[in-house]
Amino acid sequence: MRPGALGLSRPFRSTSGRSPLARVCAVLALFTLATGLSGCGAINRVPTLEESAKSSWSEVQNQYQRRADLIPNLVETVKGYAQQEKDVLVGVTEARAKASSVKVDASTISDPAKFKEFQDAQNQLSGALGRLLVTVERYPDIKSNQNFLALQSQLEGTENRIAVARRDYIGAVQAYNTEIRTIPGRWIASWFYPESKPMETFAATPNADKPPSVKF
Repeated sequence: MRPGALGLSRPFRSTSGRSPLARVCAVLALFTLATGLSGCGAINRVPTLEESAKSSWSEVQNQYQRRADLIPNLVETVKGYAQQEKDVLVGVTEARAKASSVKVDASTISDPAKFKEFQDAQNQLSGALGRLLVTVERYPDIKSNQNFLALQSQLEGTENRIAVARRDYIGAVQAYNTEIRTIPGRWIASWFYPESKPMETFAATPNADKPPSVKF
């Protein structure tokens, strides 16, 4: 009797349900896929977009810091002409201190609560600064002071830079988040960059599409 008649010619299978040859083929297929993706640049797209978003975030921080550095001189200049506006001056100083105390670096912009804390603090400072500039309208002498005029020009330029930096950051985060949530970027991130997480972005605020006016 032929061995095949009793089914003895069936290939041996391991207890794991997959033959050693099949496992080797799977590894080779994965290696081939990884090599192909690397060759076309797809495998590097996730970290490239991530670094671009982090770089854009650093620029946002730089511009907010530039604004914070201008505020003490601005407050002192206004105080020299309008000491009676104590509440407004104190409000700006306290808002600046709070905004400066909230730190969100490139490693924590994927934390929604921390990012919101940062944005809220900066929005409060923007509001306090706006109230100070409105108060200046009542004091013509301040508006003719050369030091104040120089600070006004620098502040206006900084607000424009903040708007541009935020726009660039939002675009970079959108590209990165889209990449790790869509195929094949989602697969690549899960295989090679499991630590990659979606990043937070700025929520829209009234008149967010243009910087606040600081002209007189």
